Amino acid sequence: MKKKNGLLTLLKVVLCLAGLAAIAYVIYQRFFAPDYLEDFEDDFDDEFDKFDEFFEPAPEEKPAEAE
Repeated sequence: MKKKNGLLTLLKVVLCLAGLAAIAYVIYQRFFAPDYLEDFEDDFDDEFDKFDEFFEPAPEEKPAEAE
């Protein structure tokens, strides 16, 4: 019975440490990790601006008035 309590205690300690590590990882990802996607979005928007300038639609022609 004593051996079973020792294994149960060890399992509790390991699970507590795993839980604390998971919480620390989530906090790190949420508040401290740099956001690289923000830099990527800025570059991506610039490329679309260049694309739009190159393919501007032709001005609409006005129909000739009959005199």
